Amino acid sequence: MSAREWIGKDFYRELGVSSDATADEIKKAYRKLAKENHPDANSGNAQAEQKFKAVSEAYGVLSDASKRKEYDEARRLFGGGGGFNFPGGGGGGSFDMGDIFGQAGAGAGQQGGFGGLGDILGGIFGRGRTSAGATANRPQRGADVETDVRIDFTEAVKGATLPLRLSSPATCATCSGNGARPGTSPRTCPTCSGSGLVSRSQGAFAFSEPCRDCRGRGTIIDDPCPECGGEGISTRTRTLTVRIPPGVDDDQRIRLAGQGEPGRGGAQAGDLYVRVHVAPHPLFGRKPKSLDLTLTVPVDFTELTLGTTITVPTLDGKVSLKVPPGTASGRVLRVRGKGIAKRDGSQGDLLVTLQAAIPAKLDDKAREALQAYAEAMAGHDPRPEITELLQGR
Repeated sequence: MSAREWIGKDFYRELGVSSDATADEIKKAYRKLAKENHPDANSGNAQAEQKFKAVSEAYGVLSDASKRKEYDEARRLFGGGGGFNFPGGGGGGSFDMGDIFGQAGAGAGQQGGFGGLGDILGGIFGRGRTSAGATANRPQRGADVETDVRIDFTEAVKGATLPLRLSSPATCATCSGNGARPGTSPRTCPTCSGSGLVSRSQGAFAFSEPCRDCRGRGTIIDDPCPECGGEGISTRTRTLTVRIPPGVDDDQRIRLAGQGEPGRGGAQAGDLYVRVHVAPHPLFGRKPKSLDLTLTVPVDFTELTLGTTITVPTLDGKVSLKVPPGTASGRVLRVRGKGIAKRDGSQGDLLVTLQAAIPAKLDDKAREALQAYAEAMAGHDPRPEITELLQGR
């Protein structure tokens, strides 16, 4: 977008927010308008499509802190809209933006007292004359890539090394990324002399814009690579080894630096983010935000009442636990050192919850024994606090 187009638009008004709106307010307004005007929900509605493009454009500027700062600076410089409050303009008269940016027939050397403003604009919009070539032909970091892997519970606890097969953009192996057919080379663009930009004057200002002949690259490829079509990037399948650290959480992302899409112009590649999905275990669980594992063990009423020793499984064997007499259902026993062990030496425990198992059916002998027990315990009130409260009423 040109400087004239950027300054001439009120992005805050497009999103329906004030100029001092917070980032969250801007995001909320954009999501609402984008949902209302999305082409999928407004098939054939040209007005909604235009509005969707406008709010997307506005959000693209206002959601980026640096772009928003530049935009706000431009609005202050030009009075926030179509009018331009020129310093020293004799009574603060407003100039139409079309006149300011229109063809006034003056060359770069005839800018007179306005040359400083041309430099200011160049700085604001990143297209200053002193850095034009560097801006257009600047190396561009590769995009980040995300993929998903699914592992079982034990792998998440102990860690794992997995092969990961990806089909993603990568540096073209045929042309080594230069975009030209093997045996040929790109040539310097004669229009921009390799800078990627061409300069032109508009009235009091000098502007630079991407060269149309080389599309801002600074080079022209006469004989494109047959594999990548001159882009220097092609899709290929590769296999990576991913190390899953012990204790990884479900939905956690693991970053593999430099394994994303390749950069352009010699810039570094993006990163690969591997999102981990952990399958649940039929017996074990994990305490949230902790290295402790959990296990629920059904026990008989008599085991809780009389006490016993039970054997419970762990992820690397089994252990014996002593259940003291009179243990309540729901009590948690801790088995130290049987949780998640991380590489930094930290280690969690296994938390065993004892849960009274109630038989669904009883034979005659068991029923008679329980009735005899009930009669023997007739004087015992298992809920004295509730009984006291009821009697008080």
